[in-house]
Amino acid sequence: MTNSPVSPPSSLGSSRNPLAPSFPSADRHRGSKMRPVARDDGLDEPRRCNRRRRSLRAGNDRGRVEDKSKSRTPSRAMLILFLAVSAGMISPSKGSYVSAFYVLGDSSVDCGGNTLFYPFLHGELSLHPCSGGADKTLVPHFLAEKMGIQNTPPFYAQNGSIASLLRGMNFGSAEATILNFGGRKFQSLNQQLRQVLETFQLVQLHLAEESAREFMESSITYLSFGKDDYIEFFLRTSSGITHKFTGQEFARVLVDQMIDAVISLYNANARKIICMGILPLGCTPRIRWERVNSTSSGGERNICAEEVNELILEYNSMLEGRIFDLKAELPDAKIVFCNTYHGILEVITSPQRHGFEDVETACCGLGQGGMLIGCLSTEMACKEESAHVWWDLYNPTQAVNRLLAESAWSGQELSSICRPVNIQELVSISFSR
Repeated sequence: MTNSPVSPPSSLGSSRNPLAPSFPSADRHRGSKMRPVARDDGLDEPRRCNRRRRSLRAGNDRGRVEDKSKSRTPSRAMLILFLAVSAGMISPSKGSYVSAFYVLGDSSVDCGGNTLFYPFLHGELSLHPCSGGADKTLVPHFLAEKMGIQNTPPFYAQNGSIASLLRGMNFGSAEATILNFGGRKFQSLNQQLRQVLETFQLVQLHLAEESAREFMESSITYLSFGKDDYIEFFLRTSSGITHKFTGQEFARVLVDQMIDAVISLYNANARKIICMGILPLGCTPRIRWERVNSTSSGGERNICAEEVNELILEYNSMLEGRIFDLKAELPDAKIVFCNTYHGILEVITSPQRHGFEDVETACCGLGQGGMLIGCLSTEMACKEESAHVWWDLYNPTQAVNRLLAESAWSGQELSSICRPVNIQELVSISFSR
């Protein structure tokens, strides 16, 4: 049998049998002593234990590094808050646990400066829906002052800096509704909610996750909606909303939307939330002009349209009840309902006790008692604004708002309008762990 020649190993591959045992290369260990390979028979246990100890120490060191990074996270938020306080943007009052104040709503929170092209879109409403200064007139303005926070800047006026986001912001619009009626005139609750949630996301991007959570939990979010929805329901026919719902159905739809907004804010780590009720719309100058007869059948003069107020009461009662029910679903949330209806009605029924003389006519407006057209210029305003309950067609004066804010804050001046706690108590709640 003839042996076939063996080909030399190719430079492109190895000719070694892959099943053959592998030995260290002599060239690799030339000039060094070969060390015996330790057997896994328990004799090498001390060495393995040492390796495990070193591994555990390294793991503990890594854990300590992570703990340090976690401990630095809250301090970063505190540093930013410290800078905000130093810059004069936040001056926390004693016992205050408020990082920022975020405001959503209608003309009860905005004087028109936060609504793009408001002078062209205000319709038959007031061109100047606020008395006094635009940032010193409304209930949230007075509350911000009591919290030690400067008035929150309008959303459309913010400069995009982290400092402006951390002080809070006003997302409100002078014409805003809970429902989306379409068109350019109204800004809906969902539009403002989208803006505030995007702002919360920006805060989280600038702060570490834990810091952002603590910051949002100690901030206060304020919602005041519903007035313009009922004005649309009672007086306007363009949307056809009156023919789609009964009064009770309409209230239920509005309350469902408000509760959904509260839950969305909660899911974004908001824990301190204020929901304002609707004022007694049946007592406002324009509704009275539309609905109230000069005298009742008994000859007694009617101050308010009771059928309108009954529907407002139903909405307020339903919203308060649903907020109370949220306690079981959102146990760590602190949600306060403030019933401005009862506060203003207390002023209307006892005006002289609170320093008012006129509970029917508007201080600034055109037509009989300023009831037909809203305030087109502050030069139209009456001389004794503080003696009036109503500033224009649907909005109270600065003096009334100051009383409402004091009642919401501490329960003084008027009967306490906020439940289950007043806003001063809400501010003092800490979520520290």
